[in-house]
Amino acid sequence: MNNQEENVDIEEKERKDQEVNDQVEEEISELDQLTNELNEAKDKHLRLYAEFENFKKRTVKEKLELMRNAAQDTISKLLPVMDDFDRAKLSAEDEGSEEKFSEGVTLVYNKLHSTLSNMGVTAMESTGEVFDPELHEAVTEIAVPDESMKGKIVDTVLTGYYLNDKIIRHAKVVVGK
Repeated sequence: MNNQEENVDIEEKERKDQEVNDQVEEEISELDQLTNELNEAKDKHLRLYAEFENFKKRTVKEKLELMRNAAQDTISKLLPVMDDFDRAKLSAEDEGSEEKFSEGVTLVYNKLHSTLSNMGVTAMESTGEVFDPELHEAVTEIAVPDESMKGKIVDTVLTGYYLNDKIIRHAKVVVGK
């Protein structure tokens, strides 16, 4: 072989090597691009999955809260009945009263009270407490002889109630001034 033929073979070999290198670089570039796209898709998937999990948790929490407080309207309508029972019981327990709270009525009273308690209804203790406008509704103010009773609740006119730690009726109270 002569020099010229050798040069042509070397040039052709270099050209083929260059083509292979170009093709490899192109494939590496494409691989990098596909890897980036895959990583972006994974990131989007993880974010979407986390958002969906948060949505499920929030929905379950809201549903449980709704179920816990679903009976609020019915219970609110039963509270005046409970108030009447309480007044009748206090009247019957009064020493000068001629009315008696019969055993049957006592059983009904206890059953209503325990049923409401089982549903999460609790009476608000307010007499003697410091007046809190978030919990109490002041009906009137009266003068008190004792300085320590100023700003405190002297009497409860209407008992307040909670349903699962949520106020369903504010207590109507008399505040000392």
